Amino acid sequence: MDQIKIKDLEVYANHGVFPEETRLGQKFLVSCVLYLNTRKAGKLDSLEESVNYGTICQLITEQMKKKTFQLIEAVAEHLAEVLLTFDERIRQVDVEIKKPWAPIGLPVDMVSVAISRSWHEVYVAFGSNIGDKKQYIEHALEGLRQTEGCRVEKVSEFIITEPYGGVEQDEFLNGVCRIRTLLTPEELLTRLHELEQEAGRERLIHWGPRTLDLDILLYDDWVIEEDDFCIPHVDMQNRRFVLEPMAEIAPYKRHPIYGKTMKEMLADLK
Repeated sequence: MDQIKIKDLEVYANHGVFPEETRLGQKFLVSCVLYLNTRKAGKLDSLEESVNYGTICQLITEQMKKKTFQLIEAVAEHLAEVLLTFDERIRQVDVEIKKPWAPIGLPVDMVSVAISRSWHEVYVAFGSNIGDKKQYIEHALEGLRQTEGCRVEKVSEFIITEPYGGVEQDEFLNGVCRIRTLLTPEELLTRLHELEQEAGRERLIHWGPRTLDLDILLYDDWVIEEDDFCIPHVDMQNRRFVLEPMAEIAPYKRHPIYGKTMKEMLADLK
């Protein structure tokens, strides 16, 4: 991916743990790398097809002065999120905050914090088989759209499916959506559980009836294996109500473990 680099932008701002730092302020040096595709801008020689680094410098300066943080770690996180949400063409950022006048009582040139943050492609399965199923699902999708650091990019058709897991219950309404998010897998899972709770979900019976079920299927091509948290979803290869909508919106997306596309996995299941 192409890069636009800004090195050591000097900003006088009020960040720090000590009262004197937030009251009097001090000098900070901000560097960042923006990752995006500059091919079209370069071929057309058009600023409109790129990201204006002058505007980015102004944005960084404004944000550095607008809020006060104790930690430069917090400053870096805030700037990374601001930059990633400023323009959809920016897919990843590296941010470094340097503090030349760090009050540590020892001779030091400067201290700094450097972070890298990016948008992540995530597929989320949804389902409901109690009450107004469609309404529960649509409310959840709108909740994702309103979640800071989340963009709902594509939603499959809703399909009616038989219950899975052997518990006698009503038919399900199922589907899958693709989102872009700045949230970590753990943060996203917490948000999905909040949306389930808003729908009044009660976890009484394993694979039992529910107002709303939201599961992370894929998070980029990551493989995470925790005691109670697995990505890719541990059973997605056996679920038609997952693979069918996945084959609709991402037929050539490959499973990071099995290496097969969603279309191929659905054909295997059938």
